[in-house]
Amino acid sequence: MNRAPKGLSGGSSLDPARVPAHVAIIMDGNGRWARARGLSRIRGHLAGAESIREIVRAAGELGIGYLTLYAFSVENWKRPKREVSSLMALLKRFLAREEAELNRNNVRLRAIGRIAGLPSDVQGALQKACAATASNTGLTLILALNYGGRSEIVDAVRQLCARAARGELTAEEVGEETVAGSLYTAGIPDPDLLIRTSGEMRVSNFLLWQISYAEMHVTPVYWPDFRRPHLVRALLDYQRRERRFGGV
Repeated sequence: MNRAPKGLSGGSSLDPARVPAHVAIIMDGNGRWARARGLSRIRGHLAGAESIREIVRAAGELGIGYLTLYAFSVENWKRPKREVSSLMALLKRFLAREEAELNRNNVRLRAIGRIAGLPSDVQGALQKACAATASNTGLTLILALNYGGRSEIVDAVRQLCARAARGELTAEEVGEETVAGSLYTAGIPDPDLLIRTSGEMRVSNFLLWQISYAEMHVTPVYWPDFRRPHLVRALLDYQRRERRFGGV
């Protein structure tokens, strides 16, 4: 007899057969969480890293196949230099600290975005962590770094234009599958569920192509306070939805 994934037993009403294959999260509210406590924004980002650790563990235990976290957008470079530098240092430290934890939990790490635009030391730490977890077969954790949905589509169009210029592709051969195969997420299923913390009602240039038919769950909870019970609540909300994909 198959056992339910850890976290679906013990009276939980989650249906293990209807857990979304791919969950994407816009992790919002670190700064406001810190300000409400009279702390620096950096302290908010540090607290947010603890939420990442718990949610990654919970996602794997609940049977989610892919988890994409919006970690750093192309627009985030506009923030104060001190904050950006601290975020890059935090990312590098997080990757180093969490590599063993990811392997213990059978999590494979991937990254999407304009990775070449990140500082070289961060790129190195990211490459090392991805390589160290590449053979894991559980949850795939995808970090969106230096990422923007419009930038992703622009990069895909450039790639298709280059293929056409080499004579590898004609205009008539370009369709949805061709475009999808040129995105950063090629080979990854589209998100079934998009979660946004902090109560903001916008997608913020995140996975614009991929979330066409994703269900959305918005919670007022700031990201540093977002924990396993909040994730389970989002999954229960998802399981109450009737997904028609444009049909009736």
